Amino acid sequence: MKGLDSLAVAGRVVLLRADLNVPLDGTTITDDGRIRASLPTINKLRKRGAKVLIIAHLGRPKGDSYADRAAGGPSLAPVAARLSELLGAPVPLATDVAGDSAKAVAAALADGDVAMLENIRFEPAETSKDPAERAALAARLAALGQAYVGDGFGALHRKHASVYDLPALLPHAAGDLVEAEVKVLERLDEPARPYVVVLGGAKPSDKLAVIANLLGRADRILIGGGMSYTFLAAKGYEVGNSLLEADRIDEVRKVMADAEARGVELVLPVDLVGAARFAPDAEHDVYPADAFPADREGVDMGPATRALFTAKLADAATVFWNGPVGVFEFPAFAAGTRAVAEAISALPGFTVVGGGDSAAAVRRLGLPEDGFSHISTGGGASLEYLEGATLPGLAALAEPDPAS
Repeated sequence: MKGLDSLAVAGRVVLLRADLNVPLDGTTITDDGRIRASLPTINKLRKRGAKVLIIAHLGRPKGDSYADRAAGGPSLAPVAARLSELLGAPVPLATDVAGDSAKAVAAALADGDVAMLENIRFEPAETSKDPAERAALAARLAALGQAYVGDGFGALHRKHASVYDLPALLPHAAGDLVEAEVKVLERLDEPARPYVVVLGGAKPSDKLAVIANLLGRADRILIGGGMSYTFLAAKGYEVGNSLLEADRIDEVRKVMADAEARGVELVLPVDLVGAARFAPDAEHDVYPADAFPADREGVDMGPATRALFTAKLADAATVFWNGPVGVFEFPAFAAGTRAVAEAISALPGFTVVGGGDSAAAVRRLGLPEDGFSHISTGGGASLEYLEGATLPGLAALAEPDPAS
């Protein structure tokens, strides 16, 4: 895979596929971490005289046509405004993706300028399963520039037009962010030991394949958050109104049996915070995991589990953490996620926060980002890599440039 330093960019319009999919409250950005993570590559391109035209997505617009998706939003306007603030330079936003406005914005760029196309997912072809539809959009995008840089790590696991099809049409390279992310994940292939993995988040179905692959690598796997309730149910415990994937219980039991057979320690909560309802001010109490009330909903790990997880992390030389272990968005139920984050950040070894909500939690809880060796920008991409899957975007960047 060719790095950015080997790509000729001076005086060229460089199509930069970035991951700027930030969380929004209305039109207000609540976490600009992904924008800030893209700055080094953007600034390197500017300093080398590139005309930077950014392609990015935001959310998952619904609809069968461009008009429907654009009407429903969200627009990249708040992202362009924030990027302009961070760069200290204007960042014009085209009003379309690959139409007349995009052409005009691209043509107006001078060396060192930065501009953005509107939300790439307004184009239904971006996410189409039909290769011909994706290829047609990729050709329209390619006509806007002379080179391509893939720096949107969080989108590399998607077989989308701007990620998978577009690189084949232009001289291309991986951006610095993508190279850094890949180096971190490669380091997890041969970790210093003990290697401890912490998995949280909502559903075990999102992570069962990851766990299955990690059983051959990790020494210890700690499971919390919404996904832990299906594991507890698989042990025969009552989980009340907690998030449960009942159709996955048999698969979970198999994973648990495989872990035991391989000698991998699978650590589950021993106590839970149960709330009367899902609300920030809900009445709540702590219950043993094997005596959880049928009328309560699990919203966090209890103090005994916080102590247990902290102890199980204490000797780790390598840690990978993906997924909050409680409803950290509600302050009353953030203690578990905070305890895990603080325990990991206190370690002297190699510690990786696997993007997504985990990265958002670190910032929302006010923890210093430099307390971790690496905070990924791509939760789904990190997980698929750890699953052993080939990321389509990485494969595309590894292909040779098209014949001139």
